Amino acid sequence: MLSYADKLVKEAKKNSYLMPQLTPELKNNILHRMAELLAGKKGFILKENKKDVEAAKKNKLKESFIDRLILNKKRIAGMSESLKEIALLPEVINTVLSSWRRPNGLFIKKVRVPIGVILIIYEARPNVTSDCIGLCFKSSNIVILRGGKAAINSNKAIFNVLSKAVKSFGVTFNPFFLVGKTDHKVVDSLLRKNEYVDLVIPRGGETLIRKVSESSTIPVIKHYKGICHVFVDEFADLDKAVKICVNAKVQRPSVCNAVETILVHKKVARKFLPELRKHLDKHKVTIKGDKNVTGILKGIKAAKPIDWVTEYLDLTISIKIVNSISEAINHINLCGSHHTDSIITEKSDNAGKFINEVDSACCFVNISTRFSDGYQFGLGAEIGISTDKLHARGPMGLGDLTIYKYVVEGNGQIRE
Repeated sequence: MLSYADKLVKEAKKNSYLMPQLTPELKNNILHRMAELLAGKKGFILKENKKDVEAAKKNKLKESFIDRLILNKKRIAGMSESLKEIALLPEVINTVLSSWRRPNGLFIKKVRVPIGVILIIYEARPNVTSDCIGLCFKSSNIVILRGGKAAINSNKAIFNVLSKAVKSFGVTFNPFFLVGKTDHKVVDSLLRKNEYVDLVIPRGGETLIRKVSESSTIPVIKHYKGICHVFVDEFADLDKAVKICVNAKVQRPSVCNAVETILVHKKVARKFLPELRKHLDKHKVTIKGDKNVTGILKGIKAAKPIDWVTEYLDLTISIKIVNSISEAINHINLCGSHHTDSIITEKSDNAGKFINEVDSACCFVNISTRFSDGYQFGLGAEIGISTDKLHARGPMGLGDLTIYKYVVEGNGQIRE
């Protein structure tokens, strides 16, 4: 008798071969319908989300975790808008990446195709459910979603609403699946179904990602810690730097693109740090600093070595004074997670040096790290932010959910 996981992956694989039946126009119409239903059913979704939030509070889960779990009218509106944006993006499937003709007349094309079946394992954020369904559907991939136990009611509600949109257009197969069981044994089983599943994308904390990577027999795209930095250069506009640093920390501290460490050039530290502290204090941010910073900002906590490699996901920030841009770059490359790092400077040579030498998926100049986001990049949404180098890096959009095949056309050629 087939197990729950076996039935799930076999149906998903079978359905992946049916996805080419859905035309780009049909997919876009369905995505628009998904967006309409998501907005129209927000009352139902919020009621189910409330169950999850109340359970999380009862279980005394961290505030940062609960923040990622909470849905409200604004966040649902954003999820709906994201689906509309995805629908408006150009079709990627069957687009020609390159083509050439050989001397023997063969015409060779390199064509984008779906990856196939993608398993996404994630934790607290219910918006991941709609974002991943939207992107995988648009890119003609079958997605299997396994959200965390804490968000099970929210995820089921979103999944059911989006499934109705598909059925309303007469599609006779399921293009996406939600794992309804919270048993970890199901996940362990799914991670060994490499015959049916083509790719695994874990989204969550480092513990989850390491566990998935170690257990999976399927290729995994990883998103490790978001230890993001802002470097305030000696040539920075300090008013601009204050605004950017504060936004990068407090606008939403519980997400992976929030800044965790601020590096400040020694030449501007005494002028910049007191002003920065004044704004961070308004938001009740805990500041940890190296010995040079504690000498300027009295009463703050002393940073320990562990702080430079910690993803706080909370209203806590580490600050270090550096002697040069090279020292800042070295610190980022050694202590960062290669996620997103930003330089604040008015000197183009320093901006260029930072971009060229920082080994991160996203290198920014004069903007908040909070812009490291698929929607902000114009990708409609993101499937995750990869800190890997194969095959995708940074915010993963439609193009990153494809592979390619070669199409070769001839006129009777045979090989001599």
